[in-house]
Amino acid sequence: MFSVTVRDSMMIAHSFRGEVFGPAQRLHGATYVVDATFRRPELDADNIVVDIGRAASELNAVLGELTYRNLDDEPAFAGVNTSTEALAKVIADRLAERVSAGALGDGARGLTGISVTLHESHIAWASYERAL
Repeated sequence: MFSVTVRDSMMIAHSFRGEVFGPAQRLHGATYVVDATFRRPELDADNIVVDIGRAASELNAVLGELTYRNLDDEPAFAGVNTSTEALAKVIADRLAERVSAGALGDGARGLTGISVTLHESHIAWASYERAL
């Protein structure tokens, strides 16, 4: 299996509902380093997994829809605890939509999976992996 990973970052604000979250039930900020990994079993006709420039650009666009926002105020997240795990899934799903729409080029149609990892710090991160 071949893979290519691109990296970007985002800063958000949010709060959580539920005793399990303790003080994080109050509004707080989070800064994430975000890795998006694209996978396929064979390289495309150009001998690549995906165009790195396009992959980086699309990750940046997806994160641009989230960064510098209070996710508690976003209709897409109404009633949702925007945990690191949940945000990893949102980002992976939005990237998958862009792959399907052709935003990463025709060669990207051979991708079989995407994994997104959100690094909260040097000691904690969460990932979501999905098939395409």
